[in-house]
Amino acid sequence: MISIIIPFHNEEQNLPILFHKLKDEINKLKIEYEIIFVDDGSTDLGKAQLEKTIEKDSKSKILVLRKNYGKGKALETGFFESKGEIIVFMDADLQDDPQDIPKFIHKINEGYDLVNGYRKKRNDGVDKTFPSKIYNKLIARLFNVDLHDINCGFKVMRREVLENVRLYGDNYRILPILAKNEGFKITEVEVDHHARQYGVSKYGFWRMLFGFFDLISYFFLIKYVEKPLHFFGTVGVSIFALGSLILIYLGIERIYFQELLYRRPILFLGLLLVIVGVQIIVTGFIGELIVYLNKRQSR
Repeated sequence: MISIIIPFHNEEQNLPILFHKLKDEINKLKIEYEIIFVDDGSTDLGKAQLEKTIEKDSKSKILVLRKNYGKGKALETGFFESKGEIIVFMDADLQDDPQDIPKFIHKINEGYDLVNGYRKKRNDGVDKTFPSKIYNKLIARLFNVDLHDINCGFKVMRREVLENVRLYGDNYRILPILAKNEGFKITEVEVDHHARQYGVSKYGFWRMLFGFFDLISYFFLIKYVEKPLHFFGTVGVSIFALGSLILIYLGIERIYFQELLYRRPILFLGLLLVIVGVQIIVTGFIGELIVYLNKRQSR
């Protein structure tokens, strides 16, 4: 069975069109399916219209969140209610094309565990495409993955991927990287991307800014979650070494040139750097202890 999970927020004009396009494409594939729409706190008439559209289709349903929790929570909710061995994530804005689903399924049948969409010809404004290109290049560089469009919401994966990689917050953005980190086989396929015709994009400056914050957070979690001392130790030793060099320099000035140091602000800077460096190193040791105890308890 294939489970298609579609989160939406105020997409009333797009939902009926998307449903009919999906049905047409899935009927061609002749496979068992379910379509799960997740209403992420919409304030328009989208849910009511969708209920009328799918009322005769027993394989489609709508889940409703009490408020706008965000796409990550909506995807997580949809997954917990799904039954399929193959999970499809796609957006409700009609920019993803259901006709591309067979491409994803073909790659899954080739042995891949997760297939990410690649919007090679993206029909969005420069305010979206330019930051996205920077973000994708940073992702590829930091995590050493050969993907061109990590931000694409059109993804297909085996169920076991999401059973091993828990969705939370906005980590759905880097789901392929998290899957690869767990040993799953990932790839990408080119998909058609259409310009938005109805509704308003949810993408804005704050989402872009938070995306870069998330990138830093995910880099730390993936690279250092089981070896925190490698991170804190490197930072702490660097700060400690800088502070020590300042103090050695001042010591030489005091011993050989009789310079008075109590009026030198750089003295306090050196002392501060040494203290902060030691504290950061100790934080790394505490992190290692927490990881060790957690591993020991989970045995």
